[in-house]
Amino acid sequence: MPGRRASRNDGRRPDEMRPVEIEMNPLPAAEGSVQISVGKTRVICSATVEAGVPGWMKGKEEGWVTAEYAMLPRSTTQRVPRESVRGRPSGRSQEIQRLIGRSMRAVVDRRALGERMIIMDCDVIQADGGTRTASITGAYLALAQAILRLEVAGEIPKNVLLDSVAATSVGIVGGRYFLDLDYSEDSVAEVDMNVVMTGRGGIVEVQGTAEGTPFSFDELDRLNGLAARGIRSLTRLQARTLKKIREEIKRGTTPP
Repeated sequence: MPGRRASRNDGRRPDEMRPVEIEMNPLPAAEGSVQISVGKTRVICSATVEAGVPGWMKGKEEGWVTAEYAMLPRSTTQRVPRESVRGRPSGRSQEIQRLIGRSMRAVVDRRALGERMIIMDCDVIQADGGTRTASITGAYLALAQAILRLEVAGEIPKNVLLDSVAATSVGIVGGRYFLDLDYSEDSVAEVDMNVVMTGRGGIVEVQGTAEGTPFSFDELDRLNGLAARGIRSLTRLQARTLKKIREEIKRGTTPP
């Protein structure tokens, strides 16, 4: 890999993720919640379970998973106006929350879920690149926690979750292939990509953009391979975290 030995602004290797930390249950009232930190990017993700489904889904005998995404006003160096005050989410927020929703639905057996809706809320409290990918990785953990609670309570069958899902960014910066871009890299990247994959390696979505010169299929393959490597490490972290939360739910030691 070109530039493999060269370090980045934060000292990472080109193929190295930022440190990832998971805090479960930051919002005890939610059916599932997690705070995920990927480097300096921090997102609180929560899952809310509601009886019933949207009107257009009634009678289909299946559930629905949807998402909302927002950045808190001082999650960045300059204040971001509250979208609720403006009356509607920005185009960027709508695009990201649809991506989060698609990513969650890709790993849920919605017929087994029954006619109930799970709403994922992802709120960015500090942004330094990769907010959408951190949101997806964290949202899965909050979703899984909510579904595990339903399973333990006997409200749904087991194995409603078909797989795990996580996401990361990759890009070409200064001619080098980078994994997990922070803002300083993302803002100057020649190529910027977000990749969403399941734990079994299935691709849910790839968003890739050339900021100047178009990139080749060979470069696309290398970037996807680099993303897969990073996502495998996130999948392992998710599995370790869920093992702990599953044990806590069965013992009844997690907040109600």
